[in-house]
Amino acid sequence: MVKNLVIVESPAKAKTIEGYLGQDFIVRSSYGHVRDLPKDNNAVDVANGFKPTYVVDADKRELISQLKKLAKEAETVWLASDDDREGEAISWHLSETLNLKADKTKRIVFREITKAAILNAIQHPREINLDLVNAQQARRVLDRLVGFELSPVLWRKVKAGLSAGRVQSVAVRLVVDREREINKHTSASAYRVVARFDAGQGTTLEAELPTRYKTREEAEAFLQRCIGATYSINSLDKKPGKRSPAPPFTTSTLQQEASRKLGFSVAQTMTVAQKLYEAGRISYMRTDSVNLSAEARQGAQAAITAAYGAEYALERQFKTKSASAQEAHEAIRPTDFTQVKAGADASEQRLYDLIRKRAMGSQMADAQIERTTAIIGISTQPGVTFSATGEVITFEGFLKAYAESKDDDEAPADGESSFSRGLPPLRVGQDLPLQTLTATERFSSPPARYTEASLVKKLEEMGIGRPSTYAPTISVVQKRGYVEKDSREGKERKFYALALVDGEVKTEQRTETYGADKAKLFPTDTALVVNDFLVEHFPAIVDFQFTAKVEDEFDQIANGREDWGTMLAGFYEPFHASVERGQDIERSTLSSTREIGLHPETGEKITARLGKYGPYVALGDTEGETKPAYANLRKGMFIETITLEEALDLFKLPRVIGEFEGKDMTAALGRFGPYIRHDSKFYSLTKEQDPHTITNEEGVQLIENKRKTDAERLIKEFPENPDIQVLNGRFGPYIVAGKKNVKIPKGEEPTELTLERCLELAAATPDKPAKGGRFGKKAAAEKPAKEKEVDAPAKKAAKAPATKAAAKKKAPAKKAAAKSAATKPATKKAVAKS
Repeated sequence: MVKNLVIVESPAKAKTIEGYLGQDFIVRSSYGHVRDLPKDNNAVDVANGFKPTYVVDADKRELISQLKKLAKEAETVWLASDDDREGEAISWHLSETLNLKADKTKRIVFREITKAAILNAIQHPREINLDLVNAQQARRVLDRLVGFELSPVLWRKVKAGLSAGRVQSVAVRLVVDREREINKHTSASAYRVVARFDAGQGTTLEAELPTRYKTREEAEAFLQRCIGATYSINSLDKKPGKRSPAPPFTTSTLQQEASRKLGFSVAQTMTVAQKLYEAGRISYMRTDSVNLSAEARQGAQAAITAAYGAEYALERQFKTKSASAQEAHEAIRPTDFTQVKAGADASEQRLYDLIRKRAMGSQMADAQIERTTAIIGISTQPGVTFSATGEVITFEGFLKAYAESKDDDEAPADGESSFSRGLPPLRVGQDLPLQTLTATERFSSPPARYTEASLVKKLEEMGIGRPSTYAPTISVVQKRGYVEKDSREGKERKFYALALVDGEVKTEQRTETYGADKAKLFPTDTALVVNDFLVEHFPAIVDFQFTAKVEDEFDQIANGREDWGTMLAGFYEPFHASVERGQDIERSTLSSTREIGLHPETGEKITARLGKYGPYVALGDTEGETKPAYANLRKGMFIETITLEEALDLFKLPRVIGEFEGKDMTAALGRFGPYIRHDSKFYSLTKEQDPHTITNEEGVQLIENKRKTDAERLIKEFPENPDIQVLNGRFGPYIVAGKKNVKIPKGEEPTELTLERCLELAAATPDKPAKGGRFGKKAAAEKPAKEKEVDAPAKKAAKAPATKAAAKKKAPAKKAAAKSAATKPATKKAVAKS
């Protein structure tokens, strides 16, 4: 007989909690959600108050059967899913699916997995909060309605396989708008004048002229006026100052700082944080509160005093600016401030160290600073001065533990001193011998492209999304092919540098690289076309204020102030009407095709188009009998901005670069990047190689290197069955049997395997690994349990619309796909059909 059954979300959490409870308790995992909306058109009954229908996932049926048996035997069932809307919904779904009786069911919540927190939760159970459940249901239903009704419109009018969503489409719009801002930016130049002086005792002082000169002539005239001048300090202004620490981490700020300091992606940050939480090392990592409990603040004070001294400790209570933040929850913090080492691997330890130091810093004294500004006069130009600014830390305070970093677009402006940069000892009237005087041309910069973390920050600032939705939103826009995280090389430009040397102004033209980006978010051509389509025909879906208002309404439902059916009705009626109007949109009005110009030699029309495999250019009449030529666009090129010159350059591929072993080597640009084709085999070019310029010798070297790598990888092959090979892989030897990868049992020598043994092992290996779903055992151990995609997947939507009403309107799938697949881009064979 089971006395107490505790159900949590993940097996890792179950293992930790089971260690804190006595023999009267058994702890089991639900592996996340146990049921969801079905994939067919019975998901939402719009006519009956948006009533959702839920079904148990196929891979959860056996689990539900086991839990039902345990729940029937137990005296009390404790539902211990996470303390937020998604967690509340999981408990409600468990209660409904397991047919739990109210008198033997208790809901418990905790924000950290420690013995004290778990035992305290057991002492203070509550009932399931249906307001939180309804807020989650409203989000799920609304996102399903949007995805399933809007996606088919995109298939018919733009391209098959596309998807749209209430949150993902707004995120894509932000990336698209930023890219267009960058493309429209006209760079203006100005000359920055900097002087370096000998400040005595082996020190130097760098100062800047506050004025920026717009032309080279003006900058040169200034330097000419400085010939023969002497320089001295007119005044020194010293002011005390302070810096206060940042609050402890919220979900958003953790994602931003882990990106800047550790180089983690948003998804990686949440995965690692999930592991730390389930191991009992940190408090719950999905939160928008900066509040710390009194117990946590006391723990921080003790740890700070022990590590640095009492003068460094200062208890602070931060308050969240967001009106929707739940102050009863806490910021992300360590469960034990004295615990320095935590985590099963380096990633966990690094993130834990970041969380601990940030939380400790938030409870420490201000850093005390002395700011000094030196004004330097020029003897030949009365009234014109240089200035130098420096800051010296007189008391480190919180900086002893933690200093916050900044994004690229928040970096100090030119000439602005870094935080801890000090000035050498100076006095008023001191003469400063000039060492160098330069005027360098500098260019204005466009806005910075978003990183994953800075996009999360922007969404949060606009009130779009909540802590549980940031990571899945960022992931889904990349999975759907709307946004690419990429690094791009910069371009070269020339600039002028002027210098006063031996009483003469000298001018030099130099070259610099600008515009390089690392791990930034770039929109695809698909994103540009779909965004323009949605902005024009479905403005509410991509309207920032409207989307933020919907988030606020979810909050109102969660607080019991609004009925979720009424809220959905207010959204759905105008939305469905706009979908109905969208059926009449002409495809010819979309920006997926653009005429670039005419070929200067043949007079043939050149067009840029969006096809099944991405953007491409076509040379010739796509409607005529003669087959046109096609070429894929390169990275960084867009249908709306590609020039005639750039398009002509693309048609230089494919090109024969030479012969090897009596057969041509052809360089081309395909769906997966540039490559060389030789003897019906493909060899990808390296990042440094260009298909337009690669030489015969480089091509031969590329092929030979690939052959060498493949030979080193091959352990054994069987001429009588070429589909079977024994290879050396990243994790050791394994067998390849057609498209199947087969493990080699321990103790068997890879070089001694026979063909018969390989076939035997292959037959015993399933064609595909058993599906555990998103919350299968492996997934639950490696991925945050509730980071479900926030918008309906296109593949699911392809099968049926969201509602019975929508089913009547749905066009046959084949017909929709045929209409959508109006174009097909160049493949690796540089062949495409339109």
